[in-house]
Amino acid sequence: MAERLVFIGTSDLAGLVRGKSFPESDLEGRVMRGVGITHSNLMLSPFGPILATPFGTAGDLILLPDPATRAVIPMQDGSEGLLYLGDFHKLDGTEWTHCPRGLLKRAISSLRDVSGLEVHCAFEQEFVYSGVAEMAGAPYSLGAFRRQGSFGSTLIAAIRACDIEPDSFLAEYGPRQYEVTVSPTPALQAADQAVVVRELVRAVAAQAGHSGCLAPMITPQGVGTGTHIHFSLWNIAGEPVTLDPDGLHGLSVQAEAFVAGIIRALPALCAVTAPSPPSYLRLKPGRWAPSHGDLGVLDRGSALRICPVTKGTPENEARQFNVEYRVADATASPYLALGCLIAAGAEGIRTGLRLADVAAAPLPQNLTEALDHFEASGEAKGWFGAEFHAAYLMFKRAECKEVSELSSHALCDRYVEIY
Repeated sequence: MAERLVFIGTSDLAGLVRGKSFPESDLEGRVMRGVGITHSNLMLSPFGPILATPFGTAGDLILLPDPATRAVIPMQDGSEGLLYLGDFHKLDGTEWTHCPRGLLKRAISSLRDVSGLEVHCAFEQEFVYSGVAEMAGAPYSLGAFRRQGSFGSTLIAAIRACDIEPDSFLAEYGPRQYEVTVSPTPALQAADQAVVVRELVRAVAAQAGHSGCLAPMITPQGVGTGTHIHFSLWNIAGEPVTLDPDGLHGLSVQAEAFVAGIIRALPALCAVTAPSPPSYLRLKPGRWAPSHGDLGVLDRGSALRICPVTKGTPENEARQFNVEYRVADATASPYLALGCLIAAGAEGIRTGLRLADVAAAPLPQNLTEALDHFEASGEAKGWFGAEFHAAYLMFKRAECKEVSELSSHALCDRYVEIY
């Protein structure tokens, strides 16, 4: 009889879940002591090999699981495994400053310190499912919903089995493209859930003998596959504070400052939230994706979109009111993407920024340009810390170099294979 295994991992700089596994019988001890891992494991490229690392071969760390992140993962043969997400610690028990999940935790604390607020959010995840044929007229259609068979219902059941509340499953705009969303939760929980949902998409598709691909572009001229992050601000009393009917675009003063901080930081943010070369094949005019760093009201072509609410009581409208960040895809670690988003917004609140203070500029045209902005940004260095900032730059510049000679078609194929 097979013994169930447990995997402890994190969503790393490549946005992939990596770590180590062990028998479930050892879980209680591993929750206390974690699994050993080396610093350079963080520098594993999307393609597998370590292309560059500032850490060398020396040193050891502990990847310590958070018991609250327990998730049941369908295995390819129909069995089940367990996944726990965790944090990197040094051998003395202190947090390693290069931990992706730790970066998000620091951003959450920073926002709380400057404003007394927290972010609630939900990730919309688009993907392409190979288990249906590509057909004309499929976007948002009943036909596309029907042809996926039991995949969607199996995915929703798998999400719910991980104590995550599903919100929707639908056929999307692109060929064979679908979207799954879950209910909003506080930021750290939302990022953990985003990591798990991505893995469930891949796992449930694999069990059916197919693939669930989250790469940002399947073909250079096709429809992009994004990860949209919906967020709102809440006070310590558990009340939503994003909406002010008398504010600019319905935003409260603090929400306006938070959004303005994100817009101001967008050129550098792109290097974290759209962090792969094919990400920029998606961020083009005419692709229902952002190409400028702007805020739009009910506009899906904007980098940030103020979302609609269903009319109801003022309390219900305030709880629904949120802003959507659309310059992200699944090559980004949810921890890094959301952490930097929150840190940029917190800086906007700290400095009392207004939307009139920031201009909508074109987004970077490629990852190299985005990395130049990231390197030059003192604010971005603050999000990461100086050493982590330098390591991230090294990691992403090596990735760019690795694929620099590929045609756009070959580039898409490379990332489709991985994501």
